[in-house]
Amino acid sequence: MPSRRRHGIIGISLVATACLAWAFFWATKPAGAQSETPLPFARVLEINGPIGPPLADYISDGIHSAEGDGASLIILEMDTPGGLDTSMRRIIKDILSSPVPVATYVSPSGARAASAGTYIIYASHIAAMTPGTNLGAATPIQLGGSSPLPLGGPEGKDKEQKSSETEDDAADETGAKTNEEKTPAPSNEDSLRAKVINDASAYIKGLAELRGRNVEWAVKAVREAASLTATDAKEQNVIDIVARDLTDLLQQADGRIVSLDGEEFTVHSKDLVLERAPPGWSTRFLAAITDPNVAFLLMTIGFYGLFFELANPGSILPGTFGAIALVLALYALSVLPVSMAGAALLFLGLAFMIAEAFVPSFGALGLGGLAAFALGATMLFDTEAPGFTLSWQTIASATAVTGAFVMAVIAFALKSQFRTVTTGAAHLLHQTGVVESWAGAKGWVLVGGERWRATCPANLVPNQNVAIIAIDGLILTVAPV
Repeated sequence: MPSRRRHGIIGISLVATACLAWAFFWATKPAGAQSETPLPFARVLEINGPIGPPLADYISDGIHSAEGDGASLIILEMDTPGGLDTSMRRIIKDILSSPVPVATYVSPSGARAASAGTYIIYASHIAAMTPGTNLGAATPIQLGGSSPLPLGGPEGKDKEQKSSETEDDAADETGAKTNEEKTPAPSNEDSLRAKVINDASAYIKGLAELRGRNVEWAVKAVREAASLTATDAKEQNVIDIVARDLTDLLQQADGRIVSLDGEEFTVHSKDLVLERAPPGWSTRFLAAITDPNVAFLLMTIGFYGLFFELANPGSILPGTFGAIALVLALYALSVLPVSMAGAALLFLGLAFMIAEAFVPSFGALGLGGLAAFALGATMLFDTEAPGFTLSWQTIASATAVTGAFVMAVIAFALKSQFRTVTTGAAHLLHQTGVVESWAGAKGWVLVGGERWRATCPANLVPNQNVAIIAIDGLILTVAPV
């Protein structure tokens, strides 16, 4: 029997060794030893949703890995409402420095390349759209907590036209000097808006000139939030191709000459194999938690988890999940444009509400904290970029739940003030007992099953009911009931 067991162990060891050797062989096998030569391919990356830091990391890694893998063309399949300026500029830098041609393709039908997507279209070596898509509305929306910039809608356009007409009339009637004297000095907010608009206009204008696309419309998209359909964009030289699908795009892009590092490069895409590289689970997860609504809820859950853990030491579960939620929220806040004033109000409100639970102020701290919480949530994210704003539904829901919690704490605090004392010496006052034995002005009484020494000016008899009217140390003062 021992021999059979020993043979079995030896057999298992040999099998395990063989498996390890096989795995080591394939892991260390050089790429050139493969029997098949890889076909020329086009790497397809997906931009689906708001453009933020996780998506920028994914595109940056995708461009660099496509270069290393020997891709002949990189295709960015896009459907985005816009995103953060910093993430957009990072993607554009990677496109401009890429040694592999990059084609941005707005797809599927019904998709859009709004705001930041328009800049990426202009930066790409090849710009393409599916019929039924649109691009434009590239006006920067907000910067540094200032009020939202004009989106170039009808109201904004009317104001610009009226202002222009007024200036022209004044110049015709009284001359440029008189017109300057009548024009009020711009406010700080107007100056900031002008700086942001001018910077964005210059940026997209430079991209348009680099790729030989319509410069006039690019500036119009920034200053007036203009938009175009796929057909109009092709006619106005904003894009290069209108393609039904990716295969059609490869057919039409074949033979095009693009500029790579200042040198002309001919694209050969007709026979390329499409190879998709969608975002991995980590990118999708980070994109989910960097949604302002999710980040806000994670932060709220984290604080309440830690609060319940501190209120009930040893429960472990609330503290564990609270700490995890808080760490995830802090990561999200570190990559999102957060207003310091909003964050300070939010943390102050949470601190006040937690203090209300431990130091009852009959609602003063709780209600003040609830107001600070709601105001801080409203001001928390310092941007109006699409996909990166905190919805009022989330704020209202979180405030309502938090308000219910505060009201419950206040109710418990008020109820405790009218609760009968059940412990300590004060609990004995006004209770009744029975005389066990008595001699003169003192004796022994039974109260709640306990034997106490007692005094009384009156003469008492055994089994007589008495009431406790005072306590002095361990001696009770009683009176006949």
